[in-house]
Amino acid sequence: MPEVDLVFPRAWVEFANPDDDAEMMRCDLTWLTSSYTCIFGQGCPGIYADAPDVGCCTLGAHFAGAEDEQRVAAYVGMLDHDLWQLRPEGEVRTEDWVETDDEGERKTRVVEVDGQQACVFHNRTDFAPASGGGGAGCALHALAYVIGKDPVETKPDVCWQLPIRRTFRDVERTDGSTYTEVSIGEYDRRGWGPGGHDLDWYCSGNTEAHVAVEPVYLTHAAELTALMGAAAYAELVRHCEAHVRSRSLLALHPADPPHRS
Repeated sequence: MPEVDLVFPRAWVEFANPDDDAEMMRCDLTWLTSSYTCIFGQGCPGIYADAPDVGCCTLGAHFAGAEDEQRVAAYVGMLDHDLWQLRPEGEVRTEDWVETDDEGERKTRVVEVDGQQACVFHNRTDFAPASGGGGAGCALHALAYVIGKDPVETKPDVCWQLPIRRTFRDVERTDGSTYTEVSIGEYDRRGWGPGGHDLDWYCSGNTEAHVAVEPVYLTHAAELTALMGAAAYAELVRHCEAHVRSRSLLALHPADPPHRS
């Protein structure tokens, strides 16, 4: 059974954000110490069976807000034809890569090439620029490595965060004091809304994607630092290391291979 059930025991830890007394971090140790890794281009069949080479880029990326879109726009201006297969000729206009969905939310455009729909920044498998690079993948992701940055900086927020999920909740204690609960966990099928259950394949709970040598809290250090802040991430590492040392007594991710236990 490649994909595990959505509901299973998890180990969580809560701790105060060292940089913000008004925040409590709530982190899923089961997920963060799992062996998940993105397998795009290494066996990922895509979330839809009719688009096996597109991964999870079939729907485009919704921007978290104007700041997210503006940040990405600066990097879109750096993309040339060697990095972006579908780059238009001449000056790139906003409408070349941004569209509005049925609910008025702004997102990256979705285009169809050879019968497959995907984000306009998704380079297809036949991409072979004159520079000798190419291959399928995100043009903004490739740009990050060319200019010496992390993809966290060049891609829309939702793209680099997936499949880590950050949520916020206002909590009132019994004494009347309040704090903001910041949860860091697994972006499983349910994170996509009702349609998530209709995806043909999904990675976070799939045994095929739990093949990393190192756990998520290390392989996704840049993403977690961006989501939590450096001080909170350092505290998370301490708790994850303790969880790993005693994981035989605590909840493990069922998608991890048996040897991880």
